[in-house]
Amino acid sequence: MRKAAENGLGDACLRLASCMYRDQPYAREVGHVGEAAGVATSARVTEGHYVSKDVLAGVLHWLQKAARDPSDDPSDLLDQLRREALEEADFCFNEGCEVVGHLKDFRVCPQCKSARYCGNACHKQDWNAGGHKETCGTLASKTK
Repeated sequence: MRKAAENGLGDACLRLASCMYRDQPYAREVGHVGEAAGVATSARVTEGHYVSKDVLAGVLHWLQKAARDPSDDPSDLLDQLRREALEEADFCFNEGCEVVGHLKDFRVCPQCKSARYCGNACHKQDWNAGGHKETCGTLASKTK
């Protein structure tokens, strides 16, 4: 994918930027661009994104490379990536929590191995409120 993107194939550039933004396996390593790429990430551009500034610089590099006209502003495509990533993002299993992230960032319930939480505090809160406590035993017994 990187080779196709470097050769200017717009679809490959968009796909690589999307994979990097969504933190798909190895995408950030494959799509990483050094400071030599010269992509400036202003505070306005980085606002509202949950990816790091260096990843955002790489994403912007590939979005700019995908643009048909070099003067095109990739911020619309970047906002679209953010919206799509948020729609597909995983949330903490605790209904009161709104933490968004990737599955790898969440801790799995050690008993049922299906519920994921942003941390021990949310897991404990959900368990004590009876939310997960009601289903955890059922799921654990089904998997054994």
